[in-house]
Amino acid sequence: MAKIRITDLRLRTIIGANDWERNNKQDIIINITIDYDAKRSSQTDKLKDTLDYKGITKSIVKMAETSDYFLLEKLADSILNIILEHPLAKQVTVRVDKPAALRFADSVSVELSKEK
Repeated sequence: MAKIRITDLRLRTIIGANDWERNNKQDIIINITIDYDAKRSSQTDKLKDTLDYKGITKSIVKMAETSDYFLLEKLADSILNIILEHPLAKQVTVRVDKPAALRFADSVSVELSKEK
């Protein structure tokens, strides 16, 4: 098994329950750890044999920037599901941070994990 980490992916999306949150995109920061089977790719050195993290990231960006969820949990779960569609992904952990959630805190985050 191997791990890919995508660190501090910064996006803007509609997230939250307050009226102002429903009308204005907010910054979110996404951190992802993907456990995957790298046996074949470590032997062949071929891109077709590995987990395509660039393609997965593009799908996450497209979904997140057009979503309008109320809860960080729902956004994190949607990200998990995108990643787990890849046949090599075995276990995924996603943390979504919302930096502007609380006045005196740097961030509020939700972390979810899922495996096949």
